[in-house]
Amino acid sequence: MSKFAQLGLSSQLTKAVEKSGYDAPTPIQQQVIPLMLKGEDIVGIAQTGTGKTAAFVLPILERLKANQHKAKPKHCGTLIIVPTRELAKQIDDNIEKYATHIYHQRACVVGGVKYPKQIKRLNQGLDILVATPGRLEDHLKSGNLSLAHTETLILDEADQMLDLGFFPAIRRIAKQTPRTRQTVLLSATMPKPIRQLAAELLDNPRDVAVAPQATPVERIEQAVMLMEKSEKRPFLREALENQFRTIVFTRTKHGADQLVKYLSKQGVAASAIHGNKSQNQRQRSLEAFRKGDENILVATDIAARGIDIPDVSLVVNYDVPTTPEAYVHRIGRTARAGREGRAITLCSPEEQKLLRDVEKLIKIKLPVENVKAGGIDEDAYDPMRAAAKPVKKTSDGHGARTDKAPRGKRSDAFTDKRKPKRAKPHRKGGPRNGEKTEARDATGQRKKRGNKNPPRGPARNRNRNRAAR
Repeated sequence: MSKFAQLGLSSQLTKAVEKSGYDAPTPIQQQVIPLMLKGEDIVGIAQTGTGKTAAFVLPILERLKANQHKAKPKHCGTLIIVPTRELAKQIDDNIEKYATHIYHQRACVVGGVKYPKQIKRLNQGLDILVATPGRLEDHLKSGNLSLAHTETLILDEADQMLDLGFFPAIRRIAKQTPRTRQTVLLSATMPKPIRQLAAELLDNPRDVAVAPQATPVERIEQAVMLMEKSEKRPFLREALENQFRTIVFTRTKHGADQLVKYLSKQGVAASAIHGNKSQNQRQRSLEAFRKGDENILVATDIAARGIDIPDVSLVVNYDVPTTPEAYVHRIGRTARAGREGRAITLCSPEEQKLLRDVEKLIKIKLPVENVKAGGIDEDAYDPMRAAAKPVKKTSDGHGARTDKAPRGKRSDAFTDKRKPKRAKPHRKGGPRNGEKTEARDATGQRKKRGNKNPPRGPARNRNRNRAAR
């Protein structure tokens, strides 16, 4: 008997899964699939690249095969909500791959796509709907969709879905579903504040944690390069020499575009993906990256969650992420499906606190290399060699510091060529460019200007009358 069949999956599904390259279920699949088939609420935490998507898609399809009842028009049986369009498309593709022998109606509803086609699909009634929160609420408000008969609600990348920005929308959506629904939350991280918010949506949930919370994949070799902000671009240019399948993460959309322009001028082909790009542009960039037409993808955190491109060999954090959880998801784009990978982080002086937050979350002191001002030292030049240096373990099991800088002091990389604050120019009485001069008396004091429209007093009236006479 197939190992997937032992979890309660039918032969049609096990064949489709094995054809997709799975020989045996992953730990998260072994625990989540049986619980979902029983109808339990679940909070699942597992590292990126461990098969979380199949863990919830397969039991959904198994139940569809068993029930085979047609969905009502403008209703959906299972609702999967995700934070990004790219992740929605990826999950939709996985459903299509696993459901080869199972009849179903599904749709992917995201922003950046015209409404008429989506409305037509919703009118037919759906077994599975994959959606992003914004466009989903648009259809709910317009009456194109009802969740009155939704049996299963799934939040993928749940920690982001339940943060302070998304949670009000998720709460409004959840209120439109039956109280008897099954709710499943899956993510690589689940901070305590987010877990407290999630409690509003769950009913006596079962916890599934197959790895220590928020711990990066052990197969990823990580390193930090300390440097001034001005040195990041030339260092990156050298680091990308002879590299294949590299994702470079920036903090802002503008930063991603500027970095692509710089790399292009240096003869390095790269494309950017972020929220200001149209859906077609984003999809074309991802497809070109997947197929190997372009080996460098510059992205904001929009691509940090759930995007499954198996053979990414290097992840570069050009900017240290503002939230430590984002670091875990970023580096999880490499070392997927049992492969090895490397991640380097370029850290400038002002980003030190963000780096410490990352180390506190992952409970590891990251290996550090100094990039000297005015050039790249021999060790830091090769990110592969720097990342491969082992982390010394302390008695408490955490990584030890590998740099020699005393605690509490800046390393050399942060003290060389530091620009002093520019003093404000002293004004010596003369006007600035474009400024009007003011009349002054002999002592240098400003002269008082008279009122252009003085009130007409009695004396003025008398003088005017006298002249008239």
